[in-house]
Amino acid sequence: MGFQPTFDAILSCFKGLPAPERILVSTHLAFLVVALSFASVRRVFDCIARRVTASKEDRPESIAPVRVDDWSISIVAIFDEDSLVFYLPSIQASAWLVLSLSVLHCKFKAFERYPLLLRLWWFVSFVLCVYIGYIDVTGIVRDGSKRLLSSHVLSNFAAAPALAFLCFVSIRGHTGIELHRGDFDLRERLLVEEEAGCLRVTPYSEAGIFSLVTLSWLNSLLSIGEKRPLELRDVPLLAPNDRSKTSYKILSSNWERQKAENPSKQPSLALAIFRSFWKEAACNAVFAGMNTLVSYVGPYLISYFVDYLGGRIAFPHEGYILASVFFVAKLVETIATRQWYLGVDILGMHVRSGLTAMVYRKGLRLSNTSRQSHTSGEIVNYMAVDVQRVGDYSWYLHDIWMLPLQIVLALAILYKNVGIASVATLIATIVSIVVTVPLAKMQEEYQDNLMTAKDDRMRKTSECLRNMRILKLQAWEERYRVMLEEMRGVEFKWLKKALYSQAFITFIFWGSPIFVSVVTFATSILLGGQLTAGGVLSALATFRILQEPLRNFPDLVSMIAQTKVSLDRISGFLQEEELQEDATIVLPRGFTNFAIEIKDGEFCWDPSSARPTLSDIQLKVEKGMRVAVCGMVGSGKSSFLSCILGEIPKISGEVKLCGSAAYVSQSAWIQSGNIEENILFGSPMDKAKYKSVIHACALKKDLELFSHGDQTIIGDRGINLSGGQKQRVQLARALYQDADIYLLDDPFSAVDAHTGTELFKEYILAALANKTVIFVSHQVEFLPAADLILVLKEGHIIQAGKYDELLQAGTDFNALVSAHHEAIEAMDISDDTAENPSEPVCVDSSLMFSERCKSTARNINTLAKEIPEKETPSDRKVIKEKKKAKRKGKKQLVQEEERERGKISMKVYLSYMAAAYKGLLIPLIILAQTMFQVLQIASNWWMAWANPQTKGDTPKTSNMVLLVVYMALAFGSSCFVFVRAILVATFGLAAAQKLFVKMLRSIFRAPMSFFDSTPAGRILNRVSVDQSVVDLDIPFRLGGFASTTIQLFGIVGVMTKVTWQVLLLFIPMAIACLWMQKYYMASSRELVRIVSIQKSPIIHLFGESIAGAATIRGFGQEKRFMKRNLYLLDCFARPFFCSFAAIEWLCLRMELLSTIVFAFCMTLLVSFPHGSIDPSMAGLAVTYGLNLNARLSRWILSFCKLENKIISIERIHQYCQIPSEAPPIVESCRPPLSWPDNGTIELDNLKARYKECLPMVLHGITCTFPGGRKIGIVGRTGSGKSTLIQSLFRMVEPADGKIIIDSIDISTIGIHDLRSRLSIIPQDPALFEGTIRGNLDPLEEHSDHEVWQALDKCQLGEVIRRKELKLDTPVLENGDNWSVGQRQLVSLGRALLKQARILVLDEATASVDTATDNLIQKIIRTEFRDCTVCTIAHRIPTVIDSDLVLVLSDGRVAEFDNPMRLLEDKTSMFYKLVSEYSTRSTSV
Repeated sequence: MGFQPTFDAILSCFKGLPAPERILVSTHLAFLVVALSFASVRRVFDCIARRVTASKEDRPESIAPVRVDDWSISIVAIFDEDSLVFYLPSIQASAWLVLSLSVLHCKFKAFERYPLLLRLWWFVSFVLCVYIGYIDVTGIVRDGSKRLLSSHVLSNFAAAPALAFLCFVSIRGHTGIELHRGDFDLRERLLVEEEAGCLRVTPYSEAGIFSLVTLSWLNSLLSIGEKRPLELRDVPLLAPNDRSKTSYKILSSNWERQKAENPSKQPSLALAIFRSFWKEAACNAVFAGMNTLVSYVGPYLISYFVDYLGGRIAFPHEGYILASVFFVAKLVETIATRQWYLGVDILGMHVRSGLTAMVYRKGLRLSNTSRQSHTSGEIVNYMAVDVQRVGDYSWYLHDIWMLPLQIVLALAILYKNVGIASVATLIATIVSIVVTVPLAKMQEEYQDNLMTAKDDRMRKTSECLRNMRILKLQAWEERYRVMLEEMRGVEFKWLKKALYSQAFITFIFWGSPIFVSVVTFATSILLGGQLTAGGVLSALATFRILQEPLRNFPDLVSMIAQTKVSLDRISGFLQEEELQEDATIVLPRGFTNFAIEIKDGEFCWDPSSARPTLSDIQLKVEKGMRVAVCGMVGSGKSSFLSCILGEIPKISGEVKLCGSAAYVSQSAWIQSGNIEENILFGSPMDKAKYKSVIHACALKKDLELFSHGDQTIIGDRGINLSGGQKQRVQLARALYQDADIYLLDDPFSAVDAHTGTELFKEYILAALANKTVIFVSHQVEFLPAADLILVLKEGHIIQAGKYDELLQAGTDFNALVSAHHEAIEAMDISDDTAENPSEPVCVDSSLMFSERCKSTARNINTLAKEIPEKETPSDRKVIKEKKKAKRKGKKQLVQEEERERGKISMKVYLSYMAAAYKGLLIPLIILAQTMFQVLQIASNWWMAWANPQTKGDTPKTSNMVLLVVYMALAFGSSCFVFVRAILVATFGLAAAQKLFVKMLRSIFRAPMSFFDSTPAGRILNRVSVDQSVVDLDIPFRLGGFASTTIQLFGIVGVMTKVTWQVLLLFIPMAIACLWMQKYYMASSRELVRIVSIQKSPIIHLFGESIAGAATIRGFGQEKRFMKRNLYLLDCFARPFFCSFAAIEWLCLRMELLSTIVFAFCMTLLVSFPHGSIDPSMAGLAVTYGLNLNARLSRWILSFCKLENKIISIERIHQYCQIPSEAPPIVESCRPPLSWPDNGTIELDNLKARYKECLPMVLHGITCTFPGGRKIGIVGRTGSGKSTLIQSLFRMVEPADGKIIIDSIDISTIGIHDLRSRLSIIPQDPALFEGTIRGNLDPLEEHSDHEVWQALDKCQLGEVIRRKELKLDTPVLENGDNWSVGQRQLVSLGRALLKQARILVLDEATASVDTATDNLIQKIIRTEFRDCTVCTIAHRIPTVIDSDLVLVLSDGRVAEFDNPMRLLEDKTSMFYKLVSEYSTRSTSV
């Protein structure tokens, strides 16, 4: 039909094709036909299946007729000889289109493996590609360049990488799609309950080669981040090999092995780290080495490229081959760099995780002596700063061997270009390096001093935050803030020296490549060598690459020095003495009848002291015995319990324990978290057991009062619990553990008489009836119930026996009991109570106890009128549901740490820029950097232009002019660098100091509610980590970003000047870069914020664990806390890992784009006809172009890192805007100097709550405390006593009502004026690190004589006189070297010195024995006889002689009258409280 000639023509044309192309077309056509055949057959079968099932009526229309013949003819008809050149490649295109659709089909149908035909097709295609490549290469060698320009040769080479990848995929066969069959519903349910992010492991762990190279395993996370702000649950888990546990185990085992191998030799932490992670470092070194080698390919080839452009062609198509080599070298450099940097970050992460875990474990094991030489602030610094620095060293790890390699490669290239003058280069380079050594030493010294000053400031800051309540109550916060600012001043002095020396080093190392190039060119000229444009440009490109290691050398030296300091500090800490492992011998349960056995025990807190703390201790305690320990303040009672726990260093003797132990410390240690978590303390929940524990610890009513019940989050150090509640939560924690031996350190001191009695009976007598109990107590009334009483005096057990035996023996025990009886007799109601037949005393104590509980409950219920008398089960259910709903609506006291979301506000940048000199330095910094860039380009242009293009050409100027102009331009540019560095340092210093002072003042002016609801770790994180970033990082990041931006403009300017066509590609590339940067920043910003937030819990747990180490060890919970620490480290490492991987993801894509632009520029330069452009200028463009990918990625990187670091300013900014409490001084309303002269306190309808979101604590209190009278304030635990006192000091502002003192409404005057005129002895005694004198009189307002008088009055005079340093006797952190009772007495001493008209005692004598308490009360009655004294006390004798007694119940006034009058009324609550106390005492 006329088609035959056309077909013949196609066939003859096909035969005329080269053999490789014929093979390729035939193969693709065959595969295409087979694929279409398969698809057709499958379609036919599908149609048949449908036709069988279809009804007969529908058959004619069910399949449309397909005219295959016509379709085939129409296809063949369009072929003719002219269009054959186009249509044959279209066969291949069609084949690849079918392949692409097949792959999409696999994804759409969710196939786990690719079809066999597809895999075979890919494999055969690659084999053909390799075969055709071989034929082409042999053809090029034989025929020359004609064959190189063939289209099929170019397309084959271009397709090779993609086909190689597809061949690899075809061998594996996996599509990467995972199917989970069968248990889908189950998985769905799990995902609802668990956080999705916690179930997914990072794809990095199982990523393929392509995914690892391109970092595309991160795509899924970045795509989520682009849609919405990321949360921690979105961040996948680390692979098992990257988790903290793995790093810790490896590092710890190597450290221990090293210590064991040679115990006499000092172990090396650096060696342990090397042994643990050398494989990772070696793998990383391969990429670092590859990067170094290929980075010198460009500089080496530039001279050949300039020669080629100048017309000196060595071989055909030299230009294209050179351009290809340039491109491949840059491509390999890009991939190697990214893999190197990612590996370095992962290595650093592993080292940090391992070291942090080791420091934490050591903190839990430290002995008391070691603990005294390392404060908790210092230990936190080891973890937060030193460990970070050691981890950061991984970045500099390979520089040690890379620097010599880079110098050798550079010298080799320079020798090729400038000959023997390269020796001068070597000398100049060595001089540049040697000059840095003294500078680096100076830097190290400054860094050391800076770290020491920072340690001191952090220690004092930590102490101030812990004791902020005391500072505010005593009106000392201003003094301590000034002290912190002075400490910051010392730190700032070293910071200034460090930053200015850094600026000088920056100048030297921007100047050193210029110095090296000047020396090299000058030597070459003086030796008579002729420089050419190509040689000069090659040398300049080499200097630019050499500039990086030279500039990094001071950093390397400085970093080695800093890392050594940090390693030595950590190593020293890790080698500190630990608790003696043989201090106690723990025997298994049931091994012996004795629970505790001490033989010839001698113990001393300070082993160097001549006088032991405890000596000649002999004790045998049988199982199930109750042992009471009593004695005067400072007699060694708490130390006695410590010796049983193994906490106190044992000098001699033997301590045996049979079974597990539980310990309740005198100063309550409460963990952050909710009440339930504190009670369970890691044990599984057993509802029945939990309820019985709550009942035994009298916590039921307290939990009902909390808005969230036992789910109430406890503030920092249990701030939102009263002293009694904290103590009972501790007791509940111990009871729930179901230990064999219970060691209780004065557990009843913080609770009222009724609760104390209830606790003693329900807890010690009932719940612990079958346990061994050793309890320290100042309450004499509990002693008769003990099977054995130990009386301690000056570290000796002076008496031991039963109650009656000891009474008959007389001496010290008799004195304690007599003091107690004196106090009881002073109440003058015990006889009356005993005679009252309605309340029998000793007939049946348990019956009496339950009756009294009932009567008290009735009284409270009547008073509150809140609970109906009779409740049916259904009523109770309704009430329960209502409470649940109420709790949901109420906020917790401690909220999750706040973080900004979305883009960083421009205000943050502007506020930082305006912080120093109102931003005037910013334009000067930009100007200096611009001038540097202009002069540097000018100097390079001058050298390229003035030198001849090839050897033999005449130079455009004399050698002297050439050198002088170059030197002037080069050194001029380095001067501007110096100016910029100085300006950046000046700006950074001023801004950092201004922000610090603003934040510190904002924190110190914050209300107490802020500290109650904000864990100290969060505040410390901002004043340490974030402040360090602002001090040392941000100014240089800002300067770096400005300089990189200007350098980038310079590079683009030079390339555009030579080949303007580059702009055609550069503009879309810039748009793509900005889009990618925006896409990346959406995730990166949130990841950095999450990282910042996840750092706080680690620091917080650290501080908390160190403070409660004795309790943790007492319960044997070290392993659980270690696991918790590892978990928190992983929570920090997860976003941190993704954060730095995201940076590499972005840089890789940026550099690939810039490599394409560079390749395009090279191709253009090669394509231009010879002579159309100046070879020197083209060479200059290539010299700068070689730097384009590095500069572009550095520009984006510097912006991203700047934005990530700016988050620190954002976080500091948050703390600069904390709502402050009332002004310290109101100038228009200052009280007279003599105020308060009378001391009358009027409470008018006073209502108070701790926070807007929390319920009312005081409900409309109205009463008047007359001036100069003694007021006793009593009530059950949690009745609002401490809140009333806090309202008086305006720690809690009244929600309604007012307090008037001597006719002045206290809400109208400044809080400093108010608090400085009142005096308080608080419930929790706090001592500050320093001296005894500094603790009594921090404002230095009193003479030594007055201080001694105060010490004598508070019964501490003799104790201090016995000390060697007298008033300068040291006080350790938290006052740890003084007993709790002694700390209370120091607080009394402060009040005696202050001599205010109004004195408040908040459980001031709870931790002292009755005899000392009686003495203190006499001193207070004498010294404060004309003052208004408000006393909160659980010991009734303390308030019984008051002029008036205020009884509080549930935040309301229950009674307010003279105590004697209240005692006359047998129905009064006060009478009941007194009778409870006296019955408890007389039952003795």
